[in-house]
Amino acid sequence: MDPMTQSAQISSSQGLADGQHLAAKESKLSDSFLSSSPVSLIQSPQVKDLIHWRDPKKSGLVFGLSMLLLLSLAAFSFISVVSYLLLALLCVTITFRIYKSVVQAVQKSSDGHPFKTLIEKDVSIPPETFRKHVDSSLTHINRALKQMSRLFLVEDLVDSLKLAVVMWLFTYVGAVFNGITILILADILLFAVPPVYEKNKTQIDQYIDVIRTQVNTTMAKLQEKLPGAVKRCKTE
Repeated sequence: MDPMTQSAQISSSQGLADGQHLAAKESKLSDSFLSSSPVSLIQSPQVKDLIHWRDPKKSGLVFGLSMLLLLSLAAFSFISVVSYLLLALLCVTITFRIYKSVVQAVQKSSDGHPFKTLIEKDVSIPPETFRKHVDSSLTHINRALKQMSRLFLVEDLVDSLKLAVVMWLFTYVGAVFNGITILILADILLFAVPPVYEKNKTQIDQYIDVIRTQVNTTMAKLQEKLPGAVKRCKTE
């Protein structure tokens, strides 16, 4: 065989192998991102049980505490809310500590510190866990930066126009609601929508399909009116 032809075949094989390795690496990174995303957290069995009210007492407690925290943040500053929470915790622990000391003195017992078990418990973060969360956060940050670069540098005109429309709508939302109000509404919807959707899944899915069809049709019409140079190429 001609040495030049053999060399070309070897280079082609190496290029194919490198391409497959890169594709596998990107697929692994994508799977890792999806498995650690907030969506996967919401879809976890524990969270799904909470927002679907499988255990009304537990769901009611979580919903009540979250609403209390958000309403407190709406009425007071973040520093004040955190200070009051820590002060309340200290009042409880100090009171319990004094109470147990008095009881031990009266009963002449030697039970020791009431929080001895908790004090001896190891609360340090293992290096492996810390690195795992750092790597996960870095994946999210890199993905967000890549998306921002693609949108703001107009790699795809249609996607950038969508972002512009969404930001324009958010200007009206921001004029009506502040951040805490939006969080309160989101908390209410998070615990109210899943049970309603579960009971009326068929009807809601039909309406969603109609809306999705209308949106896709409208976007297709808008895209057809764009110049050929800036149309999105689906095959790329």
